[in-house]
Amino acid sequence: MTDNDPSAAPDTGRAALRADCANCFGLCCVALTLTVSADFAINKDAGRPCPNLQDDFRCGIHTRLRPKGFSGCTVYDCFGAGQKVSQETYAGQDWRSSPDTAQQMFQVFPVVRQLRELLWYLTEALTLSAAASLHPEIRRAIEATERHSDGSAEALAELDVAAYRGGISDLLLRTSALVRASAPRRKKRDHRGADLIGARLKGADLRGADLRGAYLIAADLSGADLRLADLIGADFRDADLAGADLTGSLFLTQAQLNAAKGDAATRLPPSLTRPAHWD
Repeated sequence: MTDNDPSAAPDTGRAALRADCANCFGLCCVALTLTVSADFAINKDAGRPCPNLQDDFRCGIHTRLRPKGFSGCTVYDCFGAGQKVSQETYAGQDWRSSPDTAQQMFQVFPVVRQLRELLWYLTEALTLSAAASLHPEIRRAIEATERHSDGSAEALAELDVAAYRGGISDLLLRTSALVRASAPRRKKRDHRGADLIGARLKGADLRGADLRGAYLIAADLSGADLRLADLIGADFRDADLAGADLTGSLFLTQAQLNAAKGDAATRLPPSLTRPAHWD
């Protein structure tokens, strides 16, 4: 559920990791919990269909999500887990026609979503020449993650995905360290998990910074240089990225861009697209 057309993004070997809502049974509209906030206009328990979900598994207000108070839907990205679970794990058997599978399907979907997100990061890591010494290990991690993703519904439901994610995280940290080592003046740039909500970082030189998991909500990053910055899990909700340079940044996702604000001068990695709601 994004503001942009995923098919418009250049193919960097991640085609299968892009959401294909036409081949999904509306899983993100059912399996996830919604809480009334700036992101969602309603409360909804996990396992209960959103009232905007139609019989054909399409969103009835897709073109009006933001004005209707569902901006959170426009930034969510399942990394292709929706169609993976719908068409492969459950072989096209939907939860409405086979209600006995519904509970398990809703349990499996977020597990596969996390695995697909890891594949997004690992696929990028394999393109980073500075981390060439880790490429054999990265390839093995990709193969293992794909095996889990291709597993049966029962195996996926039993997978300790948090523990598995922890092992991959260590590999991505080592990859990040190798790549960021080439950035100038990288000392004292550890902002991992930092509270930078509303921070005034206009024009800041953040090359090589570790911003993993940083809270950058409503931060002013206009004109900032974020090349070689590690952005895994950074919260860019309402952050101002006008004129910022994100080319060469590490592990940035489309969902992070969709949550932020930007303009025509914002420079993006070639694998990502400019959100439709940007100026």
